[in-house]
Amino acid sequence: MTTTATLNTIYDGMLSGAVVPYLGPGVLRGVTSKGDGKPMPADSESLILAMNNGTPMAPKLMYEFPRAAMNLEQKKGRKFIERFLTTTYGDTQWSDSSFHQWLADAQLPYIIDINRDTQLQQCYAGRPHTLVVGLARIAGTDYRFKLYENRGGQYTEVTLDQVDASLPVLFKPMGTPLPEPNFIASDADYVDYITELMGGFAIPAFLKEHRLGKQYVFLGMRMLRDTERMVLSDVIWGAGNPAGWVLLPEPTDKEKRFCAKKGLEIVEADFSDLLQARQAA
Repeated sequence: MTTTATLNTIYDGMLSGAVVPYLGPGVLRGVTSKGDGKPMPADSESLILAMNNGTPMAPKLMYEFPRAAMNLEQKKGRKFIERFLTTTYGDTQWSDSSFHQWLADAQLPYIIDINRDTQLQQCYAGRPHTLVVGLARIAGTDYRFKLYENRGGQYTEVTLDQVDASLPVLFKPMGTPLPEPNFIASDADYVDYITELMGGFAIPAFLKEHRLGKQYVFLGMRMLRDTERMVLSDVIWGAGNPAGWVLLPEPTDKEKRFCAKKGLEIVEADFSDLLQARQAA
């Protein structure tokens, strides 16, 4: 099957709900600040630099954002990390992403977005949907998520038994500033979240049932970071066979081995090629 044919197969599966998009930081490429034109920090390195006022940190900390965030959390407190992410993704005005709007226009039933921005939520603002937001290190609850329902452009927190299972679902496991800031950022956050994810307490029951047998397409995401790979392994538990596809230009041997282990077919294409293939069809 040609690459174009594979991309069309993936898109048709997305429309039917059989294939679930899983968005990584690469899909935010091209999104810039309306104030100064700077790119939105989304990948690990750009986030670390933005968090540290543009100054690189020690090489072992530059390897992965959670490490750097843990280091600064220990020095400046958890509130510092929360303020940084809220200011970056909640208070800064960003240009609109045509790719996110395209996904929203397709009216897909389920999207997973590991980025912490609000692009997808803004595109879905006029459409009723359920928002699932990841939590960490929260006392007083057995769960590591919050649930919201959006109707009329406003979010209302709901309980598990109040969820309307017929609504499309946006799953933001690493958090978002809207409707209230909650983020998975530092190593300590990830340890808690992944532990509860493995135990079944970080994904709501209706979503556990909904995801069985689904296939996934990973867009704008490298398969190199252990933390991200651990999260995705549990989020896609119960996937179909094969589990799906990864749009990945120039994959490394490490990425090839991981994808083969997870039953994911690598398509050497960029996430934007999926949009271009549909426009050309």
